[in-house]
Order: sequence, then structure tokens, then C-alpha cells
Amino acid sequence: MKKAHELRDMPLEELEGLEREKAEDLMNLKIRLKMRQLDNPLQVRNLRREIAVVKTVITQKRAAL
Repeated sequence: MKKAHELRDMPLEELEGLEREKAEDLMNLKIRLKMRQLDNPLQVRNLRREIAVVKTVITQKRAAL
């Protein structure tokens, strides 16, 4: 996972694509968790936090425009 200051250097379109990709990954992890195929359930929490950081940076970039 990239740090927030690294994400701020990325263009807005790339950040939005990253958010969509991570949201899709989260959906797949949740499905695997429900089917008891997930080895480490903390992956869901970590991915949710990564998405929150990406969304925060997107919001900051939009406010700066």
C-alpha cells in the first residue's frame, strides 16, 4: 500500500481507477470470507482502510481544484 503522500502525486483519474480496483478486490474478499476460504480475515479490514485513504486523497484533490 502506498502512503497518502505518495498517492497525492498521482493524477485524479488514476486515483479513481485505483479506488474502483480496490473496491472490486474488497467485494471478492468479502465473498471469500463468507465462504470461509479466506486465510487471513484481517485482509478485509486493511483493504477497507486503504480504500478510505484513497477516497480521502481524491476528496482533497477535488477540493483543491
